[in-house]
Amino acid sequence: MFNILYHADWSMHANKRWVACATRTVENWTVDVPRKVGVAELFLDELFEKKSRGNRVLAGFDFPIGVPLAYGSKTCFGSFQKALLAFGNAPGWDNFFAVAESAAEVTLKRPFFPHRSFRGVRRDSLVAGLGVESFSDLIRKCEKGGNGRRAACSLFWTLGANQVGKGALTGWQEIVRPALKGGALLWPFAGQLEDLASHACLVIAETYPADAYACLGASFRHGESKRRQEDRQKKAEAILRWARERKVCLHAAENVVRRGFDESEGGEDAFDALVGLLAMISVIKKDLAEASVVLPPSSAVWEGWILGR
Repeated sequence: MFNILYHADWSMHANKRWVACATRTVENWTVDVPRKVGVAELFLDELFEKKSRGNRVLAGFDFPIGVPLAYGSKTCFGSFQKALLAFGNAPGWDNFFAVAESAAEVTLKRPFFPHRSFRGVRRDSLVAGLGVESFSDLIRKCEKGGNGRRAACSLFWTLGANQVGKGALTGWQEIVRPALKGGALLWPFAGQLEDLASHACLVIAETYPADAYACLGASFRHGESKRRQEDRQKKAEAILRWARERKVCLHAAENVVRRGFDESEGGEDAFDALVGLLAMISVIKKDLAEASVVLPPSSAVWEGWILGR
């Protein structure tokens, strides 16, 4: 199985990108202190360099990797992986990565909207421009609510505190697409983890750190917020207990965990990088299933899934 894990808390803003890394040891896993990602190209070089030494590397990123079936089926590319290599390059798709400024600019080949808030901006503009029946058609199955989870924001809607589209646009261009060109594999599009890790490889997967809170017994209660250091501090004992019980070595990161990741350590971004990594360890140890459902092939080739959900 994999012997090196990375988890990156991603953002469209480079200074808010943090990563945590774990290495398999004879005893179990050893976790490093979270750090800033730095230059995306150099970070990707680091991942490939680890793979070139014969390691099996799994790297998780908390931005969407996939598109809704209702959208993907309207393109001519056949799958998300093929489409991602064509977006912005294929004839007529030059503006794919440019967020639409107005409702009139929203089309199949320019699906992200709006670039900024303005009077009268509506989600209905996406529905009309992309030719789907409702806004829910623009939400992947793995993003829909249920089991105590709220439905996520559509990938294509780029307005509001919970929007993820602009992060996906940077992540696809700076990480996923060049990784695929370099020979990386994309979970679950290329197969299940055990099969992908059968030889030295670099595998990229989508994660969602908020799912990790419950996995670690560190959920935020009503009135608490991961944005406050004192509330992150309250989760320290649960995180450290989780690590002790599973013989995961957190010694290097223990002090920052106990301090609640102050702002000089990236605060909420470093926190999410670490807890997302620990959830990935749970998946690799098979404490947590890599996916709770199996999508039909017609959906799977477009939508993908969130690791551990």
